[in-house]
Amino acid sequence: MFVDGKSFPYKHKIKKIYERAGEILGEDFSMVSVSLNFVSGSEIQNLNKTFREIDRETDVLSFPNLNKKYDEKLKNFDSERNFDDKKLFLGDIVICKKIAYLQAKEYGHSKEREVCFLALHGLLHLLGYDHIEKKDEEIMTKTANKILESLGVTR
Repeated sequence: MFVDGKSFPYKHKIKKIYERAGEILGEDFSMVSVSLNFVSGSEIQNLNKTFREIDRETDVLSFPNLNKKYDEKLKNFDSERNFDDKKLFLGDIVICKKIAYLQAKEYGHSKEREVCFLALHGLLHLLGYDHIEKKDEEIMTKTANKILESLGVTR
């Protein structure tokens, strides 16, 4: 998977998590791209207000490029591939580093674990996972835990 974005914390670990996600989900991420960026509290608050009409800071936002459900395979979206490089752009993930670091302290785990969790959480949203309904939340949580635990990223 190609992860676009300025230099960001734990980039190597996040790429490993994304690769493992592809393996566990049975997806070929070799020609898939994601934009991942870290922003300030005011920037994420502005994005949250603009796109979700919620005027407060948050930890992570995802902006899917595909109208995908979690149980659909990416091959169903081959017609959406970029004409020039043949990559399938899943969407944008924006993380507030300040909130991530505060949450890490609150939850009693490392900053790396929190940032990796949020990056994976954002990716799962781009892949059609959600947590509005209890059943969907359970599926998303189980999937995230399986991926993180397979790489030893635990609380």
